[in-house]
Formats: sequence, C-alpha cells, structure tokens
Amino acid sequence: MLGHHLPVGALQDEIKQRRPFPSKGAEGVVALVRTADLVRRVLSGVVEGRGITLQQYNVLRILRGAGGEGLPTLEIGARMIEASPGVTRLLDRLEAKGLVRRERCPRDRRQVTCRITPGGLGVLAGLDRPMDRAAESVMGGLGAGRTNRLIELLDDVRAAARTAASSH
Repeated sequence: MLGHHLPVGALQDEIKQRRPFPSKGAEGVVALVRTADLVRRVLSGVVEGRGITLQQYNVLRILRGAGGEGLPTLEIGARMIEASPGVTRLLDRLEAKGLVRRERCPRDRRQVTCRITPGGLGVLAGLDRPMDRAAESVMGGLGAGRTNRLIELLDDVRAAARTAASSH
C-alpha cells in the first residue's frame, strides 16, 4: 500500500528510527539488545557506587557461591553471565582491591584457584539488598506470571542463539 505508514512503535521512537524493521525477528533482536543495555546501566549504577564493575560483581558472586574451595580461572569464565575474554584482568583488579585471592595449584602449576576474601564478601553483603531492589524495580511492573513467561521466552531465545552460533 503506497503512501501508507505504520505507526511508529515505542522501540522505533526510542532509537529515532522512522523506517519499519525489515522483520519481526530484527525488531525482536534490537528490542532485546536495547533492553539488556538499559537494565545493565541500572545495575551498573548500583555496583559502581561500591567501586566495582558489573562484571567484577558477577565474578564475586560466582566465587561466593563456590565457597571456600574456590574455582579455577577457566571455570569462573565459563560461569559468567556475560562472556569475557579478560577474566584474568578482572581477577587482577579484584585482587588489587583485596576482594579475591589467587593461589597456584601445587599439583599443577598451570592451574590457579581463586577465592573470595572477607573483603569481597563484605562488598557483596552491602550490595545484596540494593541489587535485589534494582532488579525488582526493573522487573516489578510485570508481576510474577509475566516475569516467569519472560524467563521462559528468554530461555528459548538463548537456546536458538546457541544453535545459530554452532551452525556458523
């Protein structure tokens, strides 16, 4: 239909895009990336007040969950929410702040075990409530049922993305 323009959606308006998306898939990907960026900014604002980045926060949470046994560096990288090729640099910064400690494995000198320090546990303890409040603030408008549905849908998107990544 020549001359007929569809109404601009909220996403198009936010990013000042006047042309329609080429497909629903393209619009969905842009909406997902835009949403992830906005949520990341909210959460970063909380942790940066404690002098750490969101990725450093993620490493500290992983190490807190590992308990006293700690984890090898590669395992930390595998568990991170956002893949990061610079796990060693993240650990360097956290160790310099006294939030983690690393030890070489006596049996295999190539393996390094990382553990959270009492200082790291203290930082997390101070962030637990503020991060929970930030998460609830971001997701609060959905309610429990819609939040559960969103989690299911995102599980499906990640599964499809893994399939797409393995076929390239």
